[in-house]
Amino acid sequence: MEYSESLKKNRDFQQVYRKGSSAASRQFVMYVLENGTEKNRLGISVSKKVGNSVVRHRVTRLVREGYRLQEQQFLRGWDIVVIARTPAAQCTQEEAKENLRYLGKKLHIREAV
Repeated sequence: MEYSESLKKNRDFQQVYRKGSSAASRQFVMYVLENGTEKNRLGISVSKKVGNSVVRHRVTRLVREGYRLQEQQFLRGWDIVVIARTPAAQCTQEEAKENLRYLGKKLHIREAV
């Protein structure tokens, strides 16, 4: 069962940045904003500062997979934007998952499991 879709439009990203709340870890910054639907929309932003295209795509996949593995624990109806910081380039799958868990709890969009 699919609970989320991608956040793609720049306008949507900007709205989450402006109106949403945020929390940060060493590797990632997470912004969240309620979207009034039954689904979460996940947006991932990895700038060129993080690394070349291979590294950026790897980080994107880590974040997407880290979220997918614990999607059931996240509350529904949120736009979630994850921004990778430079240290994310050295991140492992387990660290990415742990970071998302931590940030989700910090922003109260994840059940404390």
